[in-house]
Amino acid sequence: MKKYDIDRIRTIAVTGHLGSGKTSFTESALFLTGAKEKKGRVEDKNTASDYLVEEHNKQSSLSMSLIPIEHDGYKFNLLDTPGSEEFVAELNQALHVSKGAVLVLDGTKGIDIGTERILDELTERHVPTVIFINKMDKQNIKFDELITKIRDKIGYQAVPFLWPIGQADDFKGYVDLVDMKTRLFDGEKVVESDVPEDIAAEVEGHREQIVESVAETSEELLEKHFSGEELTQEEIHNGLRQGVLSGELKPIVIGSADKNIGIVAVLEMIAKFMPAPNDLKPMKGKNPDTDEEIVRETKEDGPFAGYVFKTTVDPFIGTVNLVKVFSGKLKSGDEIMIGNTKKTAKVGTIFTVRGKEQIDVDGIGAGDIGAVTKIDSIFTGCTLTDPKNPVVFPAAAMPNPTLYLGIHPKQQQDEDKLSSVLRRLNVEDPSFETRRNAETAQLLIGGQGMTHIGYILDKMLNMFKVDVETSDQKIVYRETIKKKVEAEGRHKKQSGGAGQFGVVKMRFEPLNPNETEFEFEEVIHGGTVPKNFHPAVEKGLIETLQKGPLAGFPVIGVKATLYDGSYHPVDSNEISFKLAAALAFRNACKTAKPTILEPVMKVEITVKDDYVGDVMGDVNKRRGRVLSMDPISGGRQVITAEIPEAEIVKYTIDLKGMTQGSGFYQREFARYDEVPDNLVPKIVEAHQKED
Repeated sequence: MKKYDIDRIRTIAVTGHLGSGKTSFTESALFLTGAKEKKGRVEDKNTASDYLVEEHNKQSSLSMSLIPIEHDGYKFNLLDTPGSEEFVAELNQALHVSKGAVLVLDGTKGIDIGTERILDELTERHVPTVIFINKMDKQNIKFDELITKIRDKIGYQAVPFLWPIGQADDFKGYVDLVDMKTRLFDGEKVVESDVPEDIAAEVEGHREQIVESVAETSEELLEKHFSGEELTQEEIHNGLRQGVLSGELKPIVIGSADKNIGIVAVLEMIAKFMPAPNDLKPMKGKNPDTDEEIVRETKEDGPFAGYVFKTTVDPFIGTVNLVKVFSGKLKSGDEIMIGNTKKTAKVGTIFTVRGKEQIDVDGIGAGDIGAVTKIDSIFTGCTLTDPKNPVVFPAAAMPNPTLYLGIHPKQQQDEDKLSSVLRRLNVEDPSFETRRNAETAQLLIGGQGMTHIGYILDKMLNMFKVDVETSDQKIVYRETIKKKVEAEGRHKKQSGGAGQFGVVKMRFEPLNPNETEFEFEEVIHGGTVPKNFHPAVEKGLIETLQKGPLAGFPVIGVKATLYDGSYHPVDSNEISFKLAAALAFRNACKTAKPTILEPVMKVEITVKDDYVGDVMGDVNKRRGRVLSMDPISGGRQVITAEIPEAEIVKYTIDLKGMTQGSGFYQREFARYDEVPDNLVPKIVEAHQKED
């Protein structure tokens, strides 16, 4: 693959909801530009971008793929992203290195929930966007109504650049409203001609919308338009490009990826109107040594700096890292530094990829994307930099897990292997989390939902041959006391020879469990318990508090004060006072009103206005408390609430059901709260059954 100048490169995220045709779009582009002799189909499991076993099984994209395409003197780095909202981390990484996006919309479904969410994301990020209405050859597509719905969503910045000729089975092409040319597809090639007279008046009216949009991009053009003077084609093209770059215009184009109609038109639109790598804002980072802000312009004569936005793990060749070069250039043999860790490495072979296919390149220049391999210290989200001019760029945002499952291997011999496999998969996908909970003896895996977690587990089996069983997450409870009490602990043991003797009198009182887990104080007067035994008393309590009196959960929020006791000059020792302290606490619990504490999570739930009432009612049913409601763009609300973790173990699934798939949420630990009295016996009983 040849090297391209910066202004001839376009890096574009191909986005859209499940089934909209993103992979078919990229496959058609590969075929029409000569990169593939035969066009693949998702159903035949032979597309360039969906090459994973898991994607073949699901017949859906589950991981972002790089699809570089060469056409008409341009290089298009297309990033085919998954359509499921559970793989939002893949979309975040793609948008982090893209200058624009193509939103593929299924014309038969219109603006469905998934499309709406992605459109909101692109609008909020101010990403220059082309909207491609796919499947125009299918039944029941009402184009005028579809345009109206798009405009209802994002306003009159949505402007049709192409107008369909025919519909359903009779869809055979379109009128290019910018250049006023008709392009018809005869089954093998595109035939270009002037606009037929019978539709000239209709399409001229639609073209006037484009001219008006262009005129509004500058006062000079607006004045020229109002005076009745025609805008030149150059003025129209320049105005459209400025409008697209600023986000004031979102071109709507049409076609059929199955029939290869409109695909080349999209590439031409991207080349003409979408930003090159050196357009828009330069990248801002920080010097890892001084924390000073550094701005890197996209040019090859600057120091090298790149960002790793995707890592794939192969059991045989190791890790492959996709790198977007923001400045300078990267060549084989270069000495680089990982800015985040300050480790240095030498670059081996450099190539680019098209799905899983590796394509040799001489190097990666500013604004372009390539791949490096066999450098274990590189990871997704890290910055690669010139060691003499270090910089670290901010990483793309990673969502917190919203669903956890316990896992354990079906085969005992895989126990040791499991942790290593999870670490390798986490390098590839940092949006999932693994952690081992010593209290519940669970190894937990956390992700964005069952599809996301299922993908991780399938990959674990297919790639590393580790099969696991899953279980629901166990809640990590705590215990505490509610009442201030005093108690004595007396330990006496005599069995011939040296005995054991220790007596402590102690005061136990509740503290705020979210501020202090345990506090120990001694106020002994007169040496009734010698100072050298005080640490033993404290240690005995700490060990005892690891297992509470009700269900065996750790005890927190307790202050223990040693105020009296007695000892024997011969028989007293550390073990005696450790055991005496433990007895004192157990005796205190008989009257200190012990109870169970549960983890409470702070959640931010994003829902459409239509579902706010249902969601708030559901929060109340889950013993939650709504803290605030904040309106955001797109007719949505962000509900901030606090809900016990036990009530939202599978909330991701329930929320989708309540909101027809449009709601999503993030969560983080807030504090421990007391469990209602009526629930304590159920928790104790359930824990005893597990034991």
